[in-house]
Amino acid sequence: MASHDRVVAVFPNKKKQLHTTRSWDFIGFPLQANRAAAESDIIIGVLDSGIWPESDSFKDKGFGPPPSKWKGTCKTNNFTCNKFCFSGSLDQKLVKGKIVLCESRSKASGPFDAGAAGALIQGQGFRDLPPSLPLPGSYLDLQDGASVFDYINSTRTPTATIFKSDEIIDTIAPVVASFSSRGPNIVTPEVLKPDLVAPGAAILASWSPASPPSDVEGDNRTLNFNIISGTSMSCPHVSGAAAYVKSFHPTWSPAAIRSALMTTAKQLSPKTNPHAEFAYGAGQIDPSKAVYPGLVYDADEIDYVRFLCGQGYSSRTLQLITGDNSSCSETKYGSARDLNYASFALSVPRSNSSVSGSFNRTVTNVGSATSTYTATVTAPQGLKIEVNPRVLSFTALDQKKTFVLTIEGTIEEPTVSASLVWDDGKFQVRSSIVVFNSA
Repeated sequence: MASHDRVVAVFPNKKKQLHTTRSWDFIGFPLQANRAAAESDIIIGVLDSGIWPESDSFKDKGFGPPPSKWKGTCKTNNFTCNKFCFSGSLDQKLVKGKIVLCESRSKASGPFDAGAAGALIQGQGFRDLPPSLPLPGSYLDLQDGASVFDYINSTRTPTATIFKSDEIIDTIAPVVASFSSRGPNIVTPEVLKPDLVAPGAAILASWSPASPPSDVEGDNRTLNFNIISGTSMSCPHVSGAAAYVKSFHPTWSPAAIRSALMTTAKQLSPKTNPHAEFAYGAGQIDPSKAVYPGLVYDADEIDYVRFLCGQGYSSRTLQLITGDNSSCSETKYGSARDLNYASFALSVPRSNSSVSGSFNRTVTNVGSATSTYTATVTAPQGLKIEVNPRVLSFTALDQKKTFVLTIEGTIEEPTVSASLVWDDGKFQVRSSIVVFNSA
């Protein structure tokens, strides 16, 4: 059959495996990961648009009843579809059944409405955000688009074929996507953001069959799963990782869980991520390691109250957040650096190349009951980073120890990176250090 002149190609039938867990494998968190009995008591809240509760992803078959502490209700809502530009912009008589070359990044709704067979979209946008199109298509950069345009004008009967996409292994990954927000945090620059990163580009995820897969009106296909990119994809990965950690440590605070995820994260390279920590924070989540972080940088409600008061919040605005009678009459943190965070960020005015600052931190022992941690600092030339004391000795679990990290020197670049690692021979507790020029 394959040799027949009217047969384009023949593909053998193959048994396919579901790929919905591929991103978990990518971050070193396979289906065979250790499980804790307490996981059935963990609740994950999702605040997002476009959730389809009826999706198979959310079925609770095989699960027990909700935890007794759950006081909420489950509701479903109607969904609406957005309308996009460029519809009706093409002459159907000219483009029907043809592949159309379009300028600027769009959803190709114009060619779709006009009955085109496909679309080639050229533009200057990043190519790591694959658009879901209502018809076969491909995104080209300006140079490739110009080559196609030259070819179209070189012959009276130009032809084109859009092939099925090939899957490749990107050896550079993980790389922070172009659409991911970068730091520093403009409100509190000395709280390093982002905290960490997780897979969020081209994720196979649940999709509402009430909405077209391309979000283009007139696209009548229905899918239960779609390829989606964005924070809506990376957030569930981190939420799941946090729930996994909490299943082993039900009494840990959100700050302790965040600390565990940050200090055990896989380091990324600034060579492939030019914004360095302002792109990836502590690095990519590693859920399996996060269960056993050794030490955590914990914080409770009063820590955040002192932090907000130190940032200029009045008692009235504070109570809008806390929902209680908290006030700013208690001790305030002098700066954001006093918040017990698992990273360190020091802002330096652009007009001043000299650096000077200190951080007070407290770590809680969650590793071995009897342990001694030694501090190791990696810093660029020109910066002197000291930790006092350099050795922390613990004699019990949940014991707390305080230290001070001091930074002095000069910086030659707008942003420089360093790190602190507490090591007891079994656990390595790493924190990112960033010194940067402020606006």
